[in-house]
Amino acid sequence: QVQLSESGGGLVQAGGSLRLSCAASGRTRSSSVMAWFRQAPGKEREFVAAISWSGGRTYYADSVKGRFTISRDNAKNTVYLQMNSLKPEDTAVYYCVAKTGWGTLRRTYEYDYWGQGTQVTVSS
Repeated sequence: QVQLSESGGGLVQAGGSLRLSCAASGRTRSSSVMAWFRQAPGKEREFVAAISWSGGRTYYADSVKGRFTISRDNAKNTVYLQMNSLKPEDTAVYYCVAKTGWGTLRRTYEYDYWGQGTQVTVSS
């Protein structure tokens, strides 16, 4: 089992920045691929970004490409999501997720482990 715990959410004005963190514990070797999803009120969960174990491969949703950066520190078992140039449409609960193997990245059912989520609110 892998436990994931997100932090770093909050309220920020449009154009601002936030950095989310996700600490993994347990069988962290089972979390070779880590990613972020988000869910806005009344909408389905959507893929945001993913990163491989080494950090050498990353993948982003078009809606965040160029504004968000995913990274990880395996020594700390932590993955980060740096969010810049935030927009009101980025408002959502952000979830940290993990699975083994790169494969398909955008589908929620591909991921074995989920955190509880952290709220990000961007005011206009």
